[in-house]
Amino acid sequence: MRTKTALPGKAPRIAPLVAAAVLALSACTAVSGGGTPDPSAAPAPSASDGSDATADERGSGAGDEATESTGPLAGTTVVIDPGHNGGNADASEEISELVEAGHGRKACDTVGAETADGYSEHAFNWDVSKRLRDSLEDEGAEVVLTREDNEGVGPCITERAAIGNEAGADAAISVHADGGPSSGRGFHIIRPGELDGYTDDIAEPSRRLALDVRSAFEEGTGQQRADYIAEDGLDARTDLGGLNLSDVPKVFLEAGNMSNSADAADLADPEWRQKAAESVAEGIGRFLREGEEKEG
Repeated sequence: MRTKTALPGKAPRIAPLVAAAVLALSACTAVSGGGTPDPSAAPAPSASDGSDATADERGSGAGDEATESTGPLAGTTVVIDPGHNGGNADASEEISELVEAGHGRKACDTVGAETADGYSEHAFNWDVSKRLRDSLEDEGAEVVLTREDNEGVGPCITERAAIGNEAGADAAISVHADGGPSSGRGFHIIRPGELDGYTDDIAEPSRRLALDVRSAFEEGTGQQRADYIAEDGLDARTDLGGLNLSDVPKVFLEAGNMSNSADAADLADPEWRQKAAESVAEGIGRFLREGEEKEG
């Protein structure tokens, strides 16, 4: 059983990338016909994806003076992990490197999915993650992002998980959009299954986090639960290093299927992405408030 330890002082709001530019591993999938999507396969993004290459300065921690947070989530720390990265497509050798994922060795990352119109998953992940950060900070939470922009490579799953662990996060979420069969619609939440020596201490709180995020996301966006993968919008997996290596409650959001035209229209809509971010923030907030009530 591993114990979460919070860092002294105020956690940085955007975690620095390591100089070696280690890389990320995602649950996101590419179209694989009508079968179960393959997490390791995804198309390269188009250059016309409209990605935001410059980090929003809010929450960067650069030059900020330590101030006491106020709001219902004051005193909590949330780690947001925007899946993939904009430079991954040009770093095939790096992202194909095998890393220890808690269940064996696996490719370090994938490029991610994209819509038929070329809107890339990494751009979606980055945009929603920044909006989610802002919503959580408005509620008083300390927020840490695992990458600082959308033009780099990585970081790897080992570093992404370590950022949450070192921050002593009360909750962590990895933001993604799926790339399943074009006939499939909907969102799902991935939580860690029980893996002895890895997730046995976080499986139950992660399950509660998944339930809270699922409910809030469904209510806030009107998005249906996935009809092509998972069960009732929930999936427990033990093959994802980002979950297996976490010492803190963590889930993956697959916000919709980029290969489906109806889902893609939502994912590419900035207003929908704002609703998605606010809904996820509400779900995380419910989880954190419920934890405080139990401790009290």
